[in-house]
Amino acid sequence: MAVPFRRTGKTAKRKRRTHYKLDNPALVVCKQTNNFTLSHRVTKNSGYYKGRLLLENNKIVKKVA
Repeated sequence: MAVPFRRTGKTAKRKRRTHYKLDNPALVVCKQTNNFTLSHRVTKNSGYYKGRLLLENNKIVKKVA
């Protein structure tokens, strides 16, 4: 079985691991409630998406293809 010729140094190891970081979620402001919500998703508070009402009391009002 192959064995590394040299030990990986701290700097090389840390440079490689810099890409394993979390990104901030893409938040947008809802036009109806002015609350932050995830982009490309229905707002949980108001049920609106792209200016149209899709959910009312957690029931589907209008299906979108």
